[in-house]
Amino acid sequence: MFKEERDETLFDWSMLGDINAGRPNMGGTMDVAVYRLMQFTLRDVLIKEYGVADADRIFLTAGKKAGQEFYRNVIKKCEDFNDLAAKLQNTLRDLKIGIVRFERADLDKNEFVITVAEDLDCSGLKISDETICVYDEGFLSGVLQEFTGKEFEVKEVDCWCSGDRVCRFEAKAIN
Repeated sequence: MFKEERDETLFDWSMLGDINAGRPNMGGTMDVAVYRLMQFTLRDVLIKEYGVADADRIFLTAGKKAGQEFYRNVIKKCEDFNDLAAKLQNTLRDLKIGIVRFERADLDKNEFVITVAEDLDCSGLKISDETICVYDEGFLSGVLQEFTGKEFEVKEVDCWCSGDRVCRFEAKAIN
């Protein structure tokens, strides 16, 4: 595959393997709790080993890489913003990741407000003072970067864990 120690990411979509061949009986779906078990234990260990700031930076960076690869390999080329919005909404719904809605889109400024209901990462969790959806910030940033060719800063401004019933993200181009 590749050497483990490196200074750059070497992820390639083919690393996900042939799920149909590898799981002919189990298929490609699993329970949300299993995904959250992996995510939250990984985040917990990263916080213990490196602190919250570095854990969040790692999750944000990984989410961004995932969003870029997701756009390239699943969403693919979009004709315009409406095509992107439709493909992203349909694909994330079909994959049971969440129900996406663009509440606001200023195409001239490359600024967006995006909500995700029934979010894979946090919907149904107890209210807390922690930010849960850092990976999602990166994911949306990566998707928008691939679509526009511009870097994006995406910040979660509302979350299920802060008492809202959707996760709301503000996205702004930074270049």
